[in-house]
Amino acid sequence: MAIDPDKLLALRFPEIRQTYGWRDSIVYALGTGFGQDPTDERQLRFVDETRLKAVPTMANVLAYPGFWMRDLDTGIDWVKVVHGEHAMRLHRPLPAQGEVVGRTRIVDLVDKGPGKGALVYAERIVTDAATGEKLATLLQTVFCRGDGGFGGKSEALRTPHPVPDRSPDASIDMPTHPQMALIYRLSGDLNPLHANPAIARKAGYDRPILHGLATYGVAGHGLMAALCDYEPERFLAIEGRFSAPVFPGETITIDIWREEPGRAAFRARVAARDAVVFNNGRFEYAA
Repeated sequence: MAIDPDKLLALRFPEIRQTYGWRDSIVYALGTGFGQDPTDERQLRFVDETRLKAVPTMANVLAYPGFWMRDLDTGIDWVKVVHGEHAMRLHRPLPAQGEVVGRTRIVDLVDKGPGKGALVYAERIVTDAATGEKLATLLQTVFCRGDGGFGGKSEALRTPHPVPDRSPDASIDMPTHPQMALIYRLSGDLNPLHANPAIARKAGYDRPILHGLATYGVAGHGLMAALCDYEPERFLAIEGRFSAPVFPGETITIDIWREEPGRAAFRARVAARDAVVFNNGRFEYAA
């Protein structure tokens, strides 16, 4: 089955309603590295239910529509898809517990040509169920390696944010722990690639890898630490593209270039393997 662009653009996603509590917020925080220093009062606010704040990037796991490329009638060869890019914008700080509604739609398609794959852009808007206030807008770019040549436009919706050709203004090391993928999966992504060594070996890895959005969350954690002094209210937007996997237990180094007040470019890498794992990053914050 090939992609039918008109059908895919008209695809109707079920509305997702989710209630989450303080335990869910803490599990997400632990799964993105908060609390590794149990004496850091700034981090403890995200894992202590008596004074709890929500991690901004938790928006990515709220009212999530699941593996929609497989579960809905998309025409996509879902076995060959990878998460290419991800962007998140917060419209207000996330509550540490509450009820939210997620509405997803396909906003654009790019045909890279026969044998070259396709790009599918899916937007999800998360709102507060009680007030209808918009909490976050998420844009996921899915690289469909097996679906090029359906006759669509070839121009990409977004261009990668350039990383400056100079030394970074700052770098911060963010250690991950060996159990990180096992904790992060409790926030909803139960793909066995991140927990089962046999499945990981079949996928070409010698052990389970960290979820891409966990790497995204660790990057957000590092940026909030470096540029926002752990104040989630100052965290506005983050985007970039996935470029290589992370293995739980590795240290992710976030290189930061300040571009203007409230704007920074960044890149995440695992120095021990000389691997860039998240590239062309852009971060917005209240300066």
